[in-house]
Amino acid sequence: MSLGKKVTLNTGVEIPQLGYGTWQSSPGEVSVGVFEALKAGYRHLDLAMIYGNQPEVAEGLKKAFAEIPGLKREDIFITSKLWNSQHDPKGVEAALDSCLAELELEYLDLYLVHFPVSFKTGDELFPLIAGSNEPDGDVEINDSISIVDTWRAMTKLPKSKARAVGVSNHTVEHLDALIKGTGVVPAADQVERHPLLQSKELVAYCKEKNIHITAYSAFGNNMIGVPLLVNRPEVKEIAEKVSKRIGSTATPAQVILAWSQVGGHSVIPKSVKTSRIIENFKEIELVPEEIEAIDALGKVPQRFNIPVIANKPRWNINIFGDEAEKNAPHKVII
Repeated sequence: MSLGKKVTLNTGVEIPQLGYGTWQSSPGEVSVGVFEALKAGYRHLDLAMIYGNQPEVAEGLKKAFAEIPGLKREDIFITSKLWNSQHDPKGVEAALDSCLAELELEYLDLYLVHFPVSFKTGDELFPLIAGSNEPDGDVEINDSISIVDTWRAMTKLPKSKARAVGVSNHTVEHLDALIKGTGVVPAADQVERHPLLQSKELVAYCKEKNIHITAYSAFGNNMIGVPLLVNRPEVKEIAEKVSKRIGSTATPAQVILAWSQVGGHSVIPKSVKTSRIIENFKEIELVPEEIEAIDALGKVPQRFNIPVIANKPRWNINIFGDEAEKNAPHKVII
């Protein structure tokens, strides 16, 4: 069984390009999904404390180690993330310890700063501004902690607990500030990336700095009511042409996942359906004209994950410089 392609991080460690994502997986489903993904051959798991399902991931891992012959912890590349209310540098290692405890693991292969946004420090995941009510209130943003402060604490984490550190949802401006402020280049930046949001400037910057890109929401998502890319007729048409060329069925999802890996990036599709998990793991190779056809979909960029409009409670902060964020009263503190 092929276990997929790998690329090398700037730490010298290999990361599988195709991973299994656990965002928005419902309670009672993710442990089965993790087990089935590992059984199908995935060796890259993407997790986060805020997903609220890491204890279930731990159950899936234990089942996999018990039932998949020869599978060991060191065979799996596991990523998790520091949440926004954990950005105080004094608490970063404690947050990692809590994450490892949830997963019943001794170390992560990659630990990411989830967003370049600091919430009020504390146990509340979404601390609301006084007087706000769920779900229509605003989260309390903490403007006293800069992303450089948090990143500096990340770089000091013991390698025995976090073998590599990186970020997520960071723009070129954010990455540049981290590097200039600490001298340490993140191993990875996990970002929303798909044919409608190709982020060419970010891709070029990360290539120059040797920062690995992992794409999430490769098919889009359901946060703002825009149809998923796999349902777009243009993508279905490209999949049909690929199918004819290779002599077997290529699904729209497989086509997008293949496109997402062009250039050495990784991608983390999510599903809890065993058939879809297996289907997504089937590798296909695109030829240049097929890549160009998918590239053409990005003439009008579309971002799905804009917290100021997509999240409830709202994060009233300008993260990406998107038009929808221009009137937000908070900005990323560098």
